[in-house]
Amino acid sequence: MDSFQTPMGLQSSVLLETSCGYLLQELQIIWDEVGEDQLERGKVMLDLEQECLEVYRRKVDRANISRARLHQELAESEAEFTHLLLSLGERSLPGRPEKKTGTLKEQLDSITPALKEMRMRKQERVNQFRAVLGQIQIISREIAGQSENDDTLTNVTVNENDLSLKKLEEYQNELQRLHNEKDSRLQRVEKYIDAVRNSSATLGMESSIIITKVHPSLNERCGITKNISDSILTKLNSTVESLEEEKQKRLEKLHHLGKALTNLWNLMDTPYEDRQMFSHVTGLLSVSSAKVSDPGSLTLTIIQQAEAEVKRLDQLKASKMKELFLKKQKELEGICNKSHMELPPQSDKDNIINLINSGEIDHAELLMSMDEQILIAKEEASSRKAIMEKVEKWISARDEERWLEEYSMDQNRYSVSRGAHKNLRRAERARVSVNKIPALVDLLVEQTKSWEEERKKVFLYDEVPLLAILEEYNRLRQQKKEEKQTQREKKKVQNQVIAEQENLPGSRPGTSSRRLSNKSLNGGCNNATQLNRRLSLSIQQLGSNSINSATQGISFIKEGRKAHVQKMFARPILASHLRDETASIVSTFSGPLSP
Repeated sequence: MDSFQTPMGLQSSVLLETSCGYLLQELQIIWDEVGEDQLERGKVMLDLEQECLEVYRRKVDRANISRARLHQELAESEAEFTHLLLSLGERSLPGRPEKKTGTLKEQLDSITPALKEMRMRKQERVNQFRAVLGQIQIISREIAGQSENDDTLTNVTVNENDLSLKKLEEYQNELQRLHNEKDSRLQRVEKYIDAVRNSSATLGMESSIIITKVHPSLNERCGITKNISDSILTKLNSTVESLEEEKQKRLEKLHHLGKALTNLWNLMDTPYEDRQMFSHVTGLLSVSSAKVSDPGSLTLTIIQQAEAEVKRLDQLKASKMKELFLKKQKELEGICNKSHMELPPQSDKDNIINLINSGEIDHAELLMSMDEQILIAKEEASSRKAIMEKVEKWISARDEERWLEEYSMDQNRYSVSRGAHKNLRRAERARVSVNKIPALVDLLVEQTKSWEEERKKVFLYDEVPLLAILEEYNRLRQQKKEEKQTQREKKKVQNQVIAEQENLPGSRPGTSSRRLSNKSLNGGCNNATQLNRRLSLSIQQLGSNSINSATQGISFIKEGRKAHVQKMFARPILASHLRDETASIVSTFSGPLSP
């Protein structure tokens, strides 16, 4: 009790100064008047103390709760303030209250205005982020090709944990990038649309229909935002490419038709006035697809008109095709004849004429084939030119050689007659030409072999190998040389026989010696007859061998031109051989046997 009373005494001293003290004093008076014992009084006082303690405890608890709430509010405010600073990306704020200065309420009252300001700044920053993110979302949807919604901005989610200016700047940069990309895409779309319009105008198509097929928003009459998505750009690009391909195809077709028209006009000598009707077609021959931009220059109508004109000219050309073919065939034959080359077979010519009459041959291919043959013939004639010039010189020299042989056999070549001096001068020139024949033939053989090795083919002269002709000529010339040597030896033998006859007994010198007795004359005649027989056998044998050799040498020569070559190169030589031998024998025996 003492321990209890001490505090109670202290409390009672305090309570005396209050209304509770007066009430306690009045209760003591009542107890004294009633005569209440001390024990009961103690119990009542204890109850009063307990009740008062409970009341104080409740008050203290409430005060603790209130203090805790203030601490919590202050802590939350501090935490929110710190979080706002962090989310806004600011380390410090001017006018920020210091911590733990004054009572809790004072601290709370001091931080509340700053917190409200931070909340307002946060809301402003959030609105800025929402606006930027909303624009980003709108442009992103436009780029993605998604349809717009009215609640685009309300659906924007802002991360309130990071509202720093740095993050806002990043979003603004992203927005600027999207704006640039949008502008770039719009420019690309406009460029594609312009290309579609230009190509459509050139091709004679309706550009609005083509653009609307790509996407309705691209048509300016729709009044909606243009779709600039990747898929639309891809479709526009493919549309432009398809139009360019169509443009290229039509231009190539017009190029083909223009070339066909030009060829047909040149073939048929079409007047200038008729050509002017399709000058717009031929004017595109040297123009590329990228440079064709005139409206309506590549329409289907122009192509159809050009096709109809080419078809009409083709039908007209068919009637003149035979004449053109024969003209080119004549030109080809002229080239071959001039260079003594092999001519095309007559059967091929007849077959082509039959095909032209029946209409079963492509006229363009035929003319192209003829032009190729003429070109090949000209090229081969050019390669044969040097050899043919020497062949002509050789033939000219052979003609001189034959004339010289015939001139040498003329017994009256030295007689005084009109024109004899001209023949003498020609004979001199002919001997010079004849002396050059061996070197000319050797050079011809060398050049011909070189030509054949280079061309991998045989050099034909009027369908006969030129080397074979030259070899045959060399062989006959060598044979002729040997025959002349044999002839000289025979003449030498004849001269010896004549000398022996003149030295026979009874012969008389001078003029009287020619008058022989009958016996001597008979004997001389017998000897001459025997010699004549031997010479006749020799001539027959020589002629037979020469003819056989010539026949073997030119056995490959056939009809037509081959017979001409045989006549030109072989027969004159053999005939001249026989004429020389016969004349020599006749001249040998004409003197001694004459009476």
